[in-house]
Amino acid sequence: MPAQIGAPAPDFTLRDTARSEVSLTAFRGKKTLVVFIPFPFTRTCEAELCTLRDNLASLADLDAAVVVVTTHAPPTNRVWAEQQGFEFPILADYWPHGAVAQAYGCFNEMVGAAERATFVLDEDGVVRDIITSGSPGSPREYTEYTRALAAI
Repeated sequence: MPAQIGAPAPDFTLRDTARSEVSLTAFRGKKTLVVFIPFPFTRTCEAELCTLRDNLASLADLDAAVVVVTTHAPPTNRVWAEQQGFEFPILADYWPHGAVAQAYGCFNEMVGAAERATFVLDEDGVVRDIITSGSPGSPREYTEYTRALAAI
């Protein structure tokens, strides 16, 4: 069953850019944005994550953490994170390919990548909002994140 508002978010453990394991449970006690992106090094994904990077202090003021999930391998994510100065975890849902995105209900089988979806979790890991862009080439609005986090 895909992630649903009002239900606990599916737990996962994935590798970050340093190939260390990161579990969703490590973020309990903080509001968390679980941000699925289709492709690193693309205009829309990069713009979205640069907006998050540039607003990390504002998100911290809302007691929120950011976790990004992509179906690409850790080395790809590492190079991208270094080039863009991303300080939040970028996790590789690489193998089994897209298993976490599938568990959340946001894996696009036709392109083999996650859809553009963000799951807003409360301090207990319960999904409180789901933010999508409506189309693959359209970014999610940052103001939707702050609205959803403030409502928790």
